[in-house]
Amino acid sequence: MPGSTRYDALLFVSFGGPEGPDDVMPFLENVTRGRGVPRERLAEVAENYALFDGISPINAQNRALIAALEAELERHGPPLPIYFGNRNWQPLLADTVARMAGDGVGRALAFVTSAYASYSGCRQYLENIEAARREVGDTAPVIDKLRTFHDHPGFIEPMALNVARALGSIAEPARAAVRVLFTAHSLPMSMAESSDYVAELEEAAELVAERAGLQRFERAYQSRSGPPTQPWLEPDVLDRLSALAEEGVRDVVVVPLGFICDHMEVVFDLDVQARAHAERLGINLVRAATVGSAPPFVSMIRELVLERIEPKRERRGLGKRGSRADSCPPGCCPPPQRPSRR
Repeated sequence: MPGSTRYDALLFVSFGGPEGPDDVMPFLENVTRGRGVPRERLAEVAENYALFDGISPINAQNRALIAALEAELERHGPPLPIYFGNRNWQPLLADTVARMAGDGVGRALAFVTSAYASYSGCRQYLENIEAARREVGDTAPVIDKLRTFHDHPGFIEPMALNVARALGSIAEPARAAVRVLFTAHSLPMSMAESSDYVAELEEAAELVAERAGLQRFERAYQSRSGPPTQPWLEPDVLDRLSALAEEGVRDVVVVPLGFICDHMEVVFDLDVQARAHAERLGINLVRAATVGSAPPFVSMIRELVLERIEPKRERRGLGKRGSRADSCPPGCCPPPQRPSRR
């Protein structure tokens, strides 16, 4: 088409996760490389993975999404092959970019499994992609990242349906008093304050709540991993559950809005840790599903691809903030300040 941009492939980029007991410690070492995290702390985290036989659900869920997207592109186009590369575990991003180069891919689009702007959810992936390209060398393809999508109807509407289903599992007499907590991964305040992460989460929660018919809802954060001296986004979901119990709340729906599929942070931090805490408090906790491979979400990824191929195409979004730019401006979402070790 006139004015269109040619691409040879789509690169699917995610965080990665272990797929067996022997993978856990090497994976955690990759995640924490350069941060000086003591090995004893990594061993503590590894115990969480042991509850799931050392298997994170993220890779399997990503492969399911890729399979659904391949079928979508085969049916409706554009006919792009999909390559899968992870930040922290196999298939590693550099290996995938090398395979793309070997296959003759000259220019590719990258879909990153993060709906929100932040250093860890956007800019760090750009850095990872560029590092992989440098490792491959002159034959590496040019790779353009697709925009984030916190307010896209293909993300918001299936999440609203998941919330409605979770609410529907609670008996009618109690449903009117249910409290809904939208959760997302906590970030260091220095990272949160230098990005639109919180504002985009607020808007996404409001959009999902409106479509799910919620009269009241709130946000909480989970999976904090920094030292106690470093301020992170609050309130923590466990603290909020304790406060709700004191208010007499007996049913809570937790919605992991900050995740597009089940990470270990979802299946352990919410399904195990938060649920056990809720049981001790006398709260019935119901967890809403992540968006996963919902057909509207799969179609959304194709739509994001078409936006880049056809620059004049309409960019859909339900919020007031508008869609994010294709290219991040210099200095956008800088890395967090590391706490002093003195």
